[in-house]
Amino acid sequence: MGATSIKMYDKFGIILRIETSTNDVSEFQHFREVQHRNGDTTKKVASMKKNIYSLFPLAGLLKAVNRRYLEFISTFDDPTSGVKNLNKVTQDVAVENQNYKGFNFFSNQDLGLLIVLSKGELNINGLRNQYIRQHLPWNAGKVSRMLKRLRVHGLIKKISGNYKYYLTKLGKKAITTGLYLKEMFIIPQLASI
Repeated sequence: MGATSIKMYDKFGIILRIETSTNDVSEFQHFREVQHRNGDTTKKVASMKKNIYSLFPLAGLLKAVNRRYLEFISTFDDPTSGVKNLNKVTQDVAVENQNYKGFNFFSNQDLGLLIVLSKGELNINGLRNQYIRQHLPWNAGKVSRMLKRLRVHGLIKKISGNYKYYLTKLGKKAITTGLYLKEMFIIPQLASI
């Protein structure tokens, strides 16, 4: 994603190595002291600088990226728990007298959204309303309603004090399993009729 990338190596056929590298640390933000042109300093969330003082916060951010990516790829091997989670995701949910319908992997609208959510690059910087609008022809209001629906079903979680979301473990497992079942079993079976 831009100057940041996640790489996976198979070392000697026995060790899986995941690493995140970046050529532009200013893509990331952290809480630091900012010096203004008039000489005043304030502490606020600002872009990282390419210096030794940003090394510790950057290491924490990239470690979290690696952890989220490992959680994402770990959902590929175990489809049994994913089927249970898929059942949770497809059922309607009522919260505060508001009904939120379950996700349908055969609906073009839901499928498009779930395919966007399955992109690995969301493990780096998370998901925002604007990101979905870049990939789907929806307005901001519709995307906000979909984000609420995703949160109610437990597929995404919101980062406090921010408009950023990450997939939950349930979201990763349900989306991966649902897309896998559709592509590997259902579509080939229908094609053979």
